[in-house]
Amino acid sequence: MGLVTPAIGLLFWMTIGFLLLLVVMKKIAWTPILETIKERENTINDALQSAEKAKEELKNLTSNNEKMLAEARNERDLMLKEAKEIKNSIIAEAKLNAQEEGNKMITLAREVIANEKMAAVTALKNEVAQLSLQISSKVLRKELSSESVQAELSEK
Repeated sequence: MGLVTPAIGLLFWMTIGFLLLLVVMKKIAWTPILETIKERENTINDALQSAEKAKEELKNLTSNNEKMLAEARNERDLMLKEAKEIKNSIIAEAKLNAQEEGNKMITLAREVIANEKMAAVTALKNEVAQLSLQISSKVLRKELSSESVQAELSEK
């Protein structure tokens, strides 16, 4: 039964050995392990803080991008509106110019027609006058061809 009930000396030396082992382990193993664990904890905390900063920056960038997109859409809408207004004004101006040109052409054509009509009437009057003169000269020659008619006419 000596194995089941240890002697006091054995317990004393086992305790001293265990305490010596604890001191050696503290100096050799636990201090570096605890320092490594502390460094790891600091690294993880730094990584978490960096992740929070990155998350915050990403949120800011996203909101800035949304603002820029909204501004770009507004500018695009404004440019399209201005382009439509310019298009409509150009079309209206072109219609007005075309109408004015058409009116000028119609007026010019009417003037040309009136001038041609007057020229034709004048030419016709001249032709009628020429024909009248020719007819009257032929009639006068025929009537004045005899000497008795000429004497009678001169007496009148």
